Amino acid sequence: MNKVLIVDDEKSILDLLSMVFKKEGYIIYTALSSQRALEILDEHDIDLVITDIRMPGMSGLDLLSYIKENYPGLPVIMITAYGSTREAVRALKAGALDYITKPFDIDELKIVVRNALHKRQLEQENIRLRKELSKRYSFENIVGKSKKMQEIFNLIEKIAPTDATVLICGESGTGKELVAKAIHYKSLRRNSKFVSINCGALPENLLESELFGHVKGSFTGAYSDKRGLFEVANNGTVLLDEIGEMSPMTQVKLLRALQERKIRRVGGIEEIEIDVRIIAATNQNLKEKIRKGLFREDLFYRLNVINITIPPLRERKEDIPLLVDHFIEKYSKHFKKDKKRISPDVMKVFQNYHWPGNIRELENVIERAMALAQEEEITINDIPKEIIYPTTIEIPVSIPDEGFNLNSHLEELSRRYIEQALIKTERNMKKAAEILGISYRSLRHYIDKYQIKK
Repeated sequence: MNKVLIVDDEKSILDLLSMVFKKEGYIIYTALSSQRALEILDEHDIDLVITDIRMPGMSGLDLLSYIKENYPGLPVIMITAYGSTREAVRALKAGALDYITKPFDIDELKIVVRNALHKRQLEQENIRLRKELSKRYSFENIVGKSKKMQEIFNLIEKIAPTDATVLICGESGTGKELVAKAIHYKSLRRNSKFVSINCGALPENLLESELFGHVKGSFTGAYSDKRGLFEVANNGTVLLDEIGEMSPMTQVKLLRALQERKIRRVGGIEEIEIDVRIIAATNQNLKEKIRKGLFREDLFYRLNVINITIPPLRERKEDIPLLVDHFIEKYSKHFKKDKKRISPDVMKVFQNYHWPGNIRELENVIERAMALAQEEEITINDIPKEIIYPTTIEIPVSIPDEGFNLNSHLEELSRRYIEQALIKTERNMKKAAEILGISYRSLRHYIDKYQIKK
């Protein structure tokens, strides 16, 4: 419950405002003087101060100045007499969040206070997220506080100092290369090169040349000798990204290089010793490719010494607020803009969306929002419509190893569909019921059951 301190030398004003805001659910403290207000501020964690400007002794402006110096971030709303525009301007310049005039418009007053507390809540949430990011939840540019990500951080710490070969599995956009780089830069090879190649981006002959190098005249266009990535990265780390796309012939040559720690350039006869750490990454099911005869089983077991499986974003949604804050920080610097807040409605959309593009898609959405947003807060208008109104809701096709509660899962799907229908119809419950194919009465029942805000 928000704690509001009201300061005024007229008891009738204190009684009126106290009655109004207690009905709004706030905890109210009152003070007939600024001196008493200072005592209350020292004794309690106040979320908002409402103070009259004109008071005997220490004025409201003096109190405002004291609060700005000693309680930075605490919002202050000033009470002014009707027509005292000059005083209101002075208060705003001195750091007041807003002002209200006597006699009060109660409805307007409630809105001003509600907005002030909402802003305070968002600022505190941003501070909390930044503190979390500065702790264990940021690891070599990888962000996450979920149990699965913490397990990955711990595993990286253990295996990085070794030379063990690592296979990183995960959907596109989950951050496989970031994990590979974290392993390299935590290892004893960190002062040597980290090189990466996408095995699915090159045809077979070019991939072989890129990996092992070639000698002059070995094929059309080979005008001079060329070192391959294994030579370039000697004493360092090689990331073989999308290893599942590698052709069977190149797989044979890679297996030989891993077993013998020697390579032979394309068209060459000399064997060159290599000392590199191999990290492979894939978004495919390699065991399924082995079953279909598309991937060598012996190569799989040579690569799969240490396995790291990165969960998709939809399975680590507790990390979304941290990732959002991380990317806002990144793009505020990139665009040279002030850091923006995320509205609660947008965060709700982010939590409900299934993120088929994973972290890469989330980063793109934040980059777009930071470029487009004109206000201090990123709102629904700043994010793509397909995020707000996805054509489908992702339904997991596999059961997690730890299992899951089917009834809870089905209820969650129902809740998400209802929330989308309400957003799509701008909270028109009758229309929402129609597009969901249920009665108005049933919709009200589900809204109450799932505690959805109308």
